[in-house]
Amino acid sequence: MTGPAPRVRDPGLQPERTRLAWRRTTLSGTVAGVLAGKAALAGGVSTVGVVACALCCACWLGLLGVAHRRIRALAATSTPGVLAPRYATAAALCTVALAVCGAALVARG
Repeated sequence: MTGPAPRVRDPGLQPERTRLAWRRTTLSGTVAGVLAGKAALAGGVSTVGVVACALCCACWLGLLGVAHRRIRALAATSTPGVLAPRYATAAALCTVALAVCGAALVARG
């Protein structure tokens, strides 16, 4: 006697949409980092500008790392696990820190 057949999940385009959303997020972070670097060098090189630019780059790299890890997890299987809270927190903190560093650079100029 056989039981009911296991249901096969049909994810549709949801994993692809999520991967594209992560790619858009990293693109936005890249643009913010480049603009922060431009703002840091616009009025001449200063210690504050270099530190803020370095922090922007570090935040961008953190965001890129989390996004790359998530994109790989989404591509590896048709039923990826949920994003771990520590990675979600890291992505949120990197995004906020990138915005704060960028605002500091703009305010400095």
